[in-house]
Amino acid sequence: MNSKAQDSALLHAILEAAVDAMIISDDAGIIVRVNPAACRLFQYEASELIGQSVNILMPQALASLHDDFMAHYLDTGEKRIIGVGRDVEGQRKDKSVFPLHISVGSAEVEGKQRFIGILHDLTYRSATQDALARSQRLDAIGQMTGGIAHDFNNLLTVVIGNLELLEMRGANDRQASLIRDALESAQLGADLTERLMIFARRSNLKPIKADLRELCEDTLSILKRTLGATYRIKTDFAKELNAVMIDPVQLQSALMNLALNARDAMGAKGELLVSVANVTIDDTYMAQETDIQHGNYVRLSVSDDGAGMTVEAQKRAFEPFFTTKAASGGTGLGLAMVYGFVRQSGGHITLYSELGHGTSFGLYFPALSNTKTEKDGQEAAERDDALSPRGRGETVLVVEDNPKVRKLSVERIRDLGFETAEASNGDEAYRMLKNGMRADVLFSDLVMPGTLNGYDLAAKVNAEFPKLKVLLTSGYASDVVTDAMAHGRIYDILHKPYRQTDLAIRLQALLAGGSDG
Repeated sequence: MNSKAQDSALLHAILEAAVDAMIISDDAGIIVRVNPAACRLFQYEASELIGQSVNILMPQALASLHDDFMAHYLDTGEKRIIGVGRDVEGQRKDKSVFPLHISVGSAEVEGKQRFIGILHDLTYRSATQDALARSQRLDAIGQMTGGIAHDFNNLLTVVIGNLELLEMRGANDRQASLIRDALESAQLGADLTERLMIFARRSNLKPIKADLRELCEDTLSILKRTLGATYRIKTDFAKELNAVMIDPVQLQSALMNLALNARDAMGAKGELLVSVANVTIDDTYMAQETDIQHGNYVRLSVSDDGAGMTVEAQKRAFEPFFTTKAASGGTGLGLAMVYGFVRQSGGHITLYSELGHGTSFGLYFPALSNTKTEKDGQEAAERDDALSPRGRGETVLVVEDNPKVRKLSVERIRDLGFETAEASNGDEAYRMLKNGMRADVLFSDLVMPGTLNGYDLAAKVNAEFPKLKVLLTSGYASDVVTDAMAHGRIYDILHKPYRQTDLAIRLQALLAGGSDG
């Protein structure tokens, strides 16, 4: 093999092995070569990219500037992009925009100018920074709120004390009435500051070793009378649960808060599901959620089938005094109190919601276990990872409208030895199958935009592609959505967030002939 052939083979190997996208273009910005990572990142086939302008991979605002940048470099040699990495935005085939870092180099090959761009997806970094920023904002608000509440408590102590002294010194009837009104108002102020202290994680918790299932059962017996006959409460409690250290009064208050919020979201009637289960937080989960330690937890999930929340409302849900219920007199402190209590208990809280389909809160409390149990659990997890079944090149069609979750799912499934195809919604997935795309498993989210949600897509697949196995997944805690949308058929649902081992076992069971519904 001559030197030129060796160089070509080496370049091919580098392009194939690179995990970052690599795109080679000519001096007119026409793509002449791409690597597989670029095709995955931008969701194109190589044949769809070669011969096209690199501008199709950029949002319109950036694409309109790109040609001027390149022309300026070719005319003057001044480097504004060449050799200087920068953060920009890319655009996928489905027109979704995402953050990336680009580095550009240039070379002359056989008298022709060539540019090579190396592009690194920043989606995960951006999501992590957003989550961290939200957490830091809540912490800052909590510190400020705690300080104000502490000082206000001191003022109220003086006010209440002096009013009580006046009352004891024999005020006349008119004065006594005024003093009682003032004392009642001051006590309301004291109650408000107590709730602010809970959000600020400065309340006086009285934790005991407890079983979450028992605490929930006690609270639900009250809730059933409070909510009324038009609201159905379902429970899903694991048979064996780890104990937790928790303040039972605050836990019951948090559950009541979530349930009453759910009632408001559901309107005149609806279904509420409360579930409790042991969960393990591992590295894969950490890729999706931040600010939580690895380990064993007990998760309390509260899900409703109500109106759901907007993206903006989800971002601000735990901020004190933020409320979407101004017309009904909501104070905006309920969820803030729940957040503060969970965090002060060493736990973590998650929120998943889709407009029109309901909301699910997950409260994670550290599980109690002795050293032997922790060691046994770690060894069991290691055995699970070691024995995780793997694919043999079968194709899984991943259907998910959230691009971050879809990318993560694709990577996890590929790591298990499967080939993947992906679609951003049920309609797109159905078109792909009707156009002849071959797959062994359909792995679909439940709630998606478009004509076909996850259940509708599964029903069509069962009717028209009976050999295609179906696995559904959802961020909801349980089957609240199932009852509303399943069209008479109950499907097995893999709950988000799930462990890699759980995903592997479920896929292998389907391919080995297990039931898909």
